[in-house]
Amino acid sequence: MLSISEFSEMCRLTPQTLRFYHSEGLLVPAEVDERTGYRSYTFDQVEQATLVTVLRGTGMSVELVRRALDEPDAAPALLRRHEAEVRRRRRAQDEAISDAHALLGSRPEVRLRHAPETIVVSKPVPGTSAGHGWDEDDSSVTAAVQDLVGIVESCGAVVSGTPWRAWAGETPDQKRRSLTAEGPHWLVKVPVTADERALAALPDDVEVQTFEARDELSIFIPGRSSMAKYGTALSRLLTHPLDAAYADISRMRQLLHDDGVETTVAIRELDGTGVSG
Repeated sequence: MLSISEFSEMCRLTPQTLRFYHSEGLLVPAEVDERTGYRSYTFDQVEQATLVTVLRGTGMSVELVRRALDEPDAAPALLRRHEAEVRRRRRAQDEAISDAHALLGSRPEVRLRHAPETIVVSKPVPGTSAGHGWDEDDSSVTAAVQDLVGIVESCGAVVSGTPWRAWAGETPDQKRRSLTAEGPHWLVKVPVTADERALAALPDDVEVQTFEARDELSIFIPGRSSMAKYGTALSRLLTHPLDAAYADISRMRQLLHDDGVETTVAIRELDGTGVSG
């Protein structure tokens, strides 16, 4: 039998860690003296201690390690699932670090821009539901953009600018449905250059629109979209000083760049004039 200090030295685990593993049922001593509470271990338990150490070293929770020990046949599958989750978190951390560098290196600023008139094709985004997070919405929007670009190109049209998304509220029916759980809540729009034949070849569920030229306020925030970034963009746009004009949030759009999202709102004169699209 090995004392806890001897077992600790052999396994390179502190006595505090061994006591914790005992309390969690991961590594129960072979014997515990009822009078003194001293723990004793056997040489056979070194292998289990090694396994526990390795699994905990991967970042596995105590609960998951306990399950791997209780179900040896399931342990490889549990490790693979944990590995996938670790890789997902690493990607998210890498993106967050990249975002942090970008935001600290250059504070996003509101700028005035002129958006020219262009032909766009528009389609509702399926599969987004009220209450879902931004990740789910972004995935649905990205898939819808890719689908729409594929349709456009298959019909002989050419994508001529950055796609964007806008709230699905252009018609009374869209406004009504946008308040339901089913939606749709977003529309995706893709600028195109196309002749009449290409436009006529588009499916019936793809709408061809003219995006009218307008002046707008714009702010670009790098990285993936999020509720916090969306709120930041709107706050900066709505508080930007304008002379005898205001930012029309009802004509908000988000241009989906590869390295971030550019949120824009149309500028309207206080007398009600101004170009919107």
